[in-house]
Amino acid sequence: MPKIKINREKCKGCLLCISVCPKQMIKQDSALNKRGVKPVKFEGGAACVACAMCVVICPDGCIEVFKEE
Repeated sequence: MPKIKINREKCKGCLLCISVCPKQMIKQDSALNKRGVKPVKFEGGAACVACAMCVVICPDGCIEVFKEE
């Protein structure tokens, strides 16, 4: 099952990754990070296809995608 790792302290909450996720696996968190913004979080699940569109669009490099072989 693919997994997405998000650096929540580095995330500025631009939400671009949410807009490109084809399976809607990324959501905005309700808790604030150290910057005082609501970062994104990976909701998990087998629906993730590890397309890495979130990695490509993230302007700050906060996201890593791991695909299980």
